[in-house]
Amino acid sequence: MLCWATLKQTLLGAVLIFAIVFNSQVCANSEIDLQLFGHVSVESRWYPENGAYSSQSHHASGFVLEPELYFESVSGWSFNLVPFFRYDSADPERSHADLREAYFLLFGEIGNSEWELRLGIDRVFWGVVESYHLVDIINQTDLIEHPDEEVELGQLMAHVTWSGEWGAAEFFAMPHHRERTFPGRRGRLRPAIIIDDGRPSYESSAEEWHLDFAARYSQSLGAFDIGISVFDGTSREPLLRSRHHDDGLILVPHYEQVRQFGLDVQLTSNSWLFKLEAIHRADSQNLRFKEEDFEAFVIGGEYTFYSILDSAIDFSVLGEWTYDGRGSDATNAFEDDLLIATRLAFNDIQNTEIYASILEDRQHSTNALVVEVNRRISDQWSMNLELLSLFNVDKEDVQIDQTRRDSFIEFHLNYNF
Repeated sequence: MLCWATLKQTLLGAVLIFAIVFNSQVCANSEIDLQLFGHVSVESRWYPENGAYSSQSHHASGFVLEPELYFESVSGWSFNLVPFFRYDSADPERSHADLREAYFLLFGEIGNSEWELRLGIDRVFWGVVESYHLVDIINQTDLIEHPDEEVELGQLMAHVTWSGEWGAAEFFAMPHHRERTFPGRRGRLRPAIIIDDGRPSYESSAEEWHLDFAARYSQSLGAFDIGISVFDGTSREPLLRSRHHDDGLILVPHYEQVRQFGLDVQLTSNSWLFKLEAIHRADSQNLRFKEEDFEAFVIGGEYTFYSILDSAIDFSVLGEWTYDGRGSDATNAFEDDLLIATRLAFNDIQNTEIYASILEDRQHSTNALVVEVNRRISDQWSMNLELLSLFNVDKEDVQIDQTRRDSFIEFHLNYNF
């Protein structure tokens, strides 16, 4: 069976050949436009506390390279290529490569409507809230990048969009499933038992080659932005089952077949934003490995004070409540949580922004503090500073207690080209 690593190498080789061929054609054919841009980031992450498990270090450093190569033809197509490379000094599992994007884009018109076809590897984001994106299910999470589950792996797909004044309808066919990435034995922010993502299991007999389908309709109705979605296929969120191995007890990811219906709504009213994400998921198992259909939602609001004291500074305050109907049997850490956050946007030449939030678990005493500072140094250089602090961690909060010592401070120095 062709594994993903082999498929990735094949695709990467194909797109590199494509790039070389078209690069030579650009010199002879002015109808093809070639652009190369992207960023390089040097990163350092420091953990103040000793690791809970052996081989874990206080410090990790590394770099990220994410170039983007873009072709555009006047004949009506384009090609986008975004490879991703990371090196990490502390955790070999964090050193990895991925194709975030590698797709052709075709487009046209049908009467008063427009259509687009994206064919290849792409990233698709659904959702409106800050804390936890329930409806976002197309791409797999690249968990070794960051514990906030915001970074996604590229997904092989055929993506058709049909849009007009009546809204936009999107259809997805995804022939291959990506496995979630996890920290390795030497990595921080990992559970007590090692997760062996090299031995996944699947509910479908087709395993990672099950053909998944999804669709979404979105429309703006006055002050409302509404999205309705459905997904049928292999879950992006694995269940972790214990197995005995030569090296001892390990956790093995298991990916089941699920059907999810989603709703995301944002209401804009002057300085207010009201947000909702809600799902109903069927045919899924809970933390006790019992099949349970469930509902979950995130609801919240955001208010912005513009031009504080007649300056260019904007100050935003937001709050969100995340609720999962499975309660303590939820397979994620957001079963009943409150988020309170502020955002300070200076709107200066350096695009300085400060974000701070506290996430409180209503079922346990666990709290998480996040502070982010972003600032552009010049046209090409920028920096990011982030603090993640876990405190008052409840020992009964089993999904967080295993990482209670893994608060960190991280610094990024970015060069954009």
